[in-house]
Amino acid sequence: MLKEVIATRYITPLREGGSLPGLIEADDLGMYVLKFTGAGQGRKTLVAEVVCGELARRLGLRVPRLVTVTLDEVLGLGEPDEQVQELLRASGGTNLGMDFLSGALGFDPLAFPVDAEEAGRIVWFDALVNNVDRSWRNPNLLRWRGELWLVDHGATLIWHHNWPGADTSARRPYDASDHALASFGPDVTAAAEQLAPLVTEELLAEVTAEIPDVWLAGEPGFDTPDDLRRAYARPLLARAAVVHERIQGLKGAV
Repeated sequence: MLKEVIATRYITPLREGGSLPGLIEADDLGMYVLKFTGAGQGRKTLVAEVVCGELARRLGLRVPRLVTVTLDEVLGLGEPDEQVQELLRASGGTNLGMDFLSGALGFDPLAFPVDAEEAGRIVWFDALVNNVDRSWRNPNLLRWRGELWLVDHGATLIWHHNWPGADTSARRPYDASDHALASFGPDVTAAAEQLAPLVTEELLAEVTAEIPDVWLAGEPGFDTPDDLRRAYARPLLARAAVVHERIQGLKGAV
């Protein structure tokens, strides 16, 4: 399971994106970027972050370490921004934190070249999870200690917003024409050969086991959190074997 920490200090809001994440310190003295259950996108955004982050890590991609963060809603009462106070009050309990990569730079394709192999692995992974938020306009990539790190996977697994249509949605092609790494000649064929065999039922069971039960409870159409975990795994398992054939908008893509 993900490491559990307790938020001890709310430092500052990070005014990026629609979820208004915040920077906090926890009882392990670590600093984390906190994503809230009370944000407009709700708990499904956090589920997507866990599934994608933990799957990416197991496939050898670099993502900040994820933790669950217990938040007392009174922690931010001194925050002068009423929007932030409201968000904190709505997010008591279990939230999601990711390691704060101090000194990281936003990815700039003009400053940071990426080889075709690494670009291919990232594009293939984004196609697998249907990441629509890794465009050249908003790469959600960081350069830290000379390496490329993947962040912000809330806008993935779009099928979990409509479970009855999940299988159909998961079969749709992936448009990579605006992908942040499209200009680097991503070798998605090589990536598929390396990564697709790793995406097994056992691996996905391990990944989905990291999702806290409290974020899965009460989902219409599912009796237990484990039923919902299996529903998250099924489209990914089916998609892994063929998704490289459904990537559109890349020169040289199969």
